[in-house]
Amino acid sequence: MTRTSGPAYPSRVPRAGGSQPAARRRAETEPRELRARGRDTRRRLLDAGESVLDAKGYHATRVDDVVKLARTSHGTFYLYFANKEDLFRALTVEVAHEMQQLAETLEPLHAGATGRARLQRWIRRFVDLYREHSAVIRAWTEAEIGGSEFGRLGTDLLTQFTSVIVGRVAEVSPPDLDPAIATLAVVAMLERLNYYALTEQVSVDPDAIAATVARVTHAALFGA
Repeated sequence: MTRTSGPAYPSRVPRAGGSQPAARRRAETEPRELRARGRDTRRRLLDAGESVLDAKGYHATRVDDVVKLARTSHGTFYLYFANKEDLFRALTVEVAHEMQQLAETLEPLHAGATGRARLQRWIRRFVDLYREHSAVIRAWTEAEIGGSEFGRLGTDLLTQFTSVIVGRVAEVSPPDLDPAIATLAVVAMLERLNYYALTEQVSVDPDAIAATVARVTHAALFGA
């Protein structure tokens, strides 16, 4: 039998410039797309969790409520969070990060009208941030009463926030004023006043909160 030259069947070896680079590109792109979808899904669950918290409060919120609002399944929820406390922990970490960033933007404190106005603007930003995340903050305050881990996370957050501010207060506080205690008093006043306003225990305008707390703080540090 005469052997014909060349293979009897089409070669399966990829040729240069063939489909292999395209397959590699697909393999590299698909994980990125999956990661992006995963981030989107997690974000949707977090946003849904914050909305449900706002509507129902910490104790009444259920995973069922979150997955329904996020339009996803329980199985998907448990891919990202172990339980509702784990979801709330993630929300608290986000709020903590934003508060930490805000604390670090506090400029050196100065006497005089300009210094007080600068402090007032910073406090107004705190009020805005507090209101933006009011659902999470109200939830951890509710959880504090029950002694849950979520409640303790909220307390730790405010402690970290205070530890950044105390440095600014220490720069200008008089010798007879303990900067750590003074800062804690100011943060407690600011946080509780915002909480009372958000829960409608008092009726007070955000600008009035910022102006009043700034005036009281400035007077304590520099004199009336």
